[in-house]
Amino acid sequence: MSSHTASSSNGGNGSGDSGAPRRNSKRPKYSKFTQQELPACKPILTPRWVVSAFMLVAIVFIPIGIACLLGSRDVVEVVKRYETECIPVGNRGNEVQFIQSAADKTCTISMTIPKRMKQPIYVYYQLDNFYQNHRRYVKSRSDEQLKSASKENDTSSCEPEDTATGRGAIVPCGLIAWSLFNDTYSFSRLNQSLTVNKKGIAWKSDKEKRFGKDVFPKNFQGGGLVGGARLDPLTRLSDQEDLMVWMRTAALPTFRKLYGKIEVDLDAKEVINVTLGNNYNTYSFNGKKKLVLSTTSWIGGRNDFLGIAYLTVGMICFALSMGFTIVYFVKPRRLGDPTFLSWNRGPGSH
Repeated sequence: MSSHTASSSNGGNGSGDSGAPRRNSKRPKYSKFTQQELPACKPILTPRWVVSAFMLVAIVFIPIGIACLLGSRDVVEVVKRYETECIPVGNRGNEVQFIQSAADKTCTISMTIPKRMKQPIYVYYQLDNFYQNHRRYVKSRSDEQLKSASKENDTSSCEPEDTATGRGAIVPCGLIAWSLFNDTYSFSRLNQSLTVNKKGIAWKSDKEKRFGKDVFPKNFQGGGLVGGARLDPLTRLSDQEDLMVWMRTAALPTFRKLYGKIEVDLDAKEVINVTLGNNYNTYSFNGKKKLVLSTTSWIGGRNDFLGIAYLTVGMICFALSMGFTIVYFVKPRRLGDPTFLSWNRGPGSH
């Protein structure tokens, strides 16, 4: 019994020997930053501060929302859906077969202007249920090929529209370019043609940096299955703005793309006749096609969402500020003494 005690005592003394190696500490070096002792603003949210903050947000957001809605309502917009109307009655039910045939696909539609539209009037085509954001579709392109003729054979990401059998690389390659929109529109009023300006519809950065001045279409739409529009092989890509607009893929399955601009005013109640080439196949995936004429205002095109969002947030903040004010006066709550907060107490306080 005594020998066991002695051995334990000796072991304890040995472990405390000053000659034993010291263990390295992982404790970080002290600093006010690591110990979160830097000066900081610690506001006390009293009812007056909370009510004032909500009221300030309401005062700012509600006028902005009203202004955005008024700006959006100033935009005059005419939308005409035509994918069904431009199919002959006898072919309805066999739309895919008709659109892939060699039959004449020209049709005429009319659009009535509800209010005076001041120039420039933007012409858009709208597609519904077209998923340009599909991963394989978005990746099927070669930006290097579009920039420089020296990168013509850089088609590794363009499969299946990468090369033409026995003829080399396709320029521009990929599914995005292959599916280029190819419906056409011609406008007239009172038997007088309206010119559509298709210049200046693409981004300046696309024209100057993304599409090369030395790159020309080659072997494009030369396969058995034609996906969309054909490109002029003698026109360089930096001048083909329809292609630039289409190559900027949309994030949502319903999107609009700029077709051109009408640079004359259109009067209210005026009827615009549109001779339309219904060439693009949206029938295979139950897509919809619409033609849009639109003006712009300081906020851009028609979009009520921004104004509604500002108004909604502003009204919620106003309601909260009124609710907190009523609660504060009807059933007030005694506030604590801030001098008892830890950061207001002196180092000697307990």
